[in-house]
Amino acid sequence: MRAPAILFLLCSGLGAAAVDSCVTCHAALEEGGKGPATLIKGDVHTAHGLSCADCHGGDRTTDDPDASMNRAKGFLGKPARTAIPKFCARCHSSPDIMRQYAPRERVDQFELYQTSVHGKRLAAGDPNVATCIDCHSVHDIRPVKDSMSPVHPLHVPETCSRCHSDKQKMAPYGIPTNQFEEYRTSVHWEALAKRSDLSAPSCASCHGNHGAKPPEVESVSAVCGSCHVLFAQLYERSVHKAVFSAVGGGGGCIVCHSNHGIHQPSTAMLAGPKAVCAGCHDAGTDPAKTAVQMAGWLDGLDAALKRSETRLARAEEYGMEVSEAQVRLIDGREDLVKARLAMHSMVSGEMRQPVDAGMAVAAETLKAGDAALREKDVRRWGLAVSVILIAIAILAIRGLIRRIETNGGPTPLTASGEKTS
Repeated sequence: MRAPAILFLLCSGLGAAAVDSCVTCHAALEEGGKGPATLIKGDVHTAHGLSCADCHGGDRTTDDPDASMNRAKGFLGKPARTAIPKFCARCHSSPDIMRQYAPRERVDQFELYQTSVHGKRLAAGDPNVATCIDCHSVHDIRPVKDSMSPVHPLHVPETCSRCHSDKQKMAPYGIPTNQFEEYRTSVHWEALAKRSDLSAPSCASCHGNHGAKPPEVESVSAVCGSCHVLFAQLYERSVHKAVFSAVGGGGGCIVCHSNHGIHQPSTAMLAGPKAVCAGCHDAGTDPAKTAVQMAGWLDGLDAALKRSETRLARAEEYGMEVSEAQVRLIDGREDLVKARLAMHSMVSGEMRQPVDAGMAVAAETLKAGDAALREKDVRRWGLAVSVILIAIAILAIRGLIRRIETNGGPTPLTASGEKTS
C-alpha cells in the first residue's frame, strides 16, 4: 500500500475517534437548530471535555439518528422547564462528579434553590419562575469569573432585572418593577458600574443567589451589617432599634437609607427640607433639635478641616514645609468619619467626642498653615531687602569704577612708592 493511502486511513481513523454526531448534525441544520452547536464552543462544560450527550444523553459516536437519539438507550432530549433544576443537579449536587472538574465548586446549590422563593414556587407548580438557565444561560454557560458571564458580579443586576423589571412577568406576583431603576441611582451601583468594584453590593449580596429571597424586615439591619459592621453595632443599641422593632415590624437601615436606591449620606438627611428625621419627628421637638445639632457639628467640623486643607495647600504651593501638618490633618478626617459613625447611636455625647477631637486638629493644622504663610512673607521681605542691598552695592561699585575711569585711571607710583608729578 502506498504511503498517501496509509496516511489517509490514519487521518480518517483519528477523525472518527473524535467525531461528535450531535455537533456535526446540529451545525448542518437551519439557523434555528444550529444554535447549540455554535454556542457550546465557549461553554464551560465544553472546556472540561463534556459535550451534548453528557447532559442530554444519547450516543454521539454514531451518525444514525435512530441510534444516537434512542430513548431506550438513555436519550433524554430537551428537559421540561420545570425539570431544569433537578436536571442540572444530577452533576452539580454530586461531590464525586464535581471533584473531577471543579473541586472547589459548591454542591449545595440545588438544596439552596429549593429554599428560595423561586424554588418554592416551582415546587408549587409555577412554571414561570427563574431556574438555572434563566441566570446562567443554556449552551453558552461561562464561569462566574468570566466577564462575559451573565452572573459575573458586574452583570448580576442586569441579569436579575431581565425578569424583575418586566411588568408583565411580575404582574401576577404583585412585585414592583422599579428596583433596578432605583439601584442605578445608588452608591452601590456607582461603585460597581463606574468604578468596577467587584465587592460592591448587588442583588445577590443582599437577597442571596441560589437561595434568593427578600430579607425579612427584622433581618434587614443584619443584612446591611454584614458589610457595615460598626454601623450595625451602634444601631443595635440605639433608641431607633427598639422603636423600629415595636412600630411597623422593624425595617432598620432602610427606614432612613431606603433599600435599592441608597444615596450618598449627608447632613441633609438630618436637617433641612429633605431631612429623613422629619418623617417621624416634628420640627421643634427635642429629637428634631438633636438632629439639627448633630448636622451642625458635622458641617462645622467638615468646614474647619477644609479651611485647614486650603491653607496648607496654599503654603505648599509656595514651597513651605507643611507635610507634618498635612499628615496630622488625616487624623482630623478620621475623626469626622468617627463622628458620622457615632451618629447611628443617637447619643450626643458619643458623637461630640470625635467632633471635639477633629476640631482640635483643624485648629492646630490651621495654625500651622498660617505660621507657614507668615514665614513665607518673612522670607520674601528678607529676600527683597537682600536684593536691594546687593543692588545698592552694585551701583556703588559701578559709580566708583566710572569715577576712576573719568580721572584717567589711578596715579602711577615710583619705585620708592611715591606718586609721580
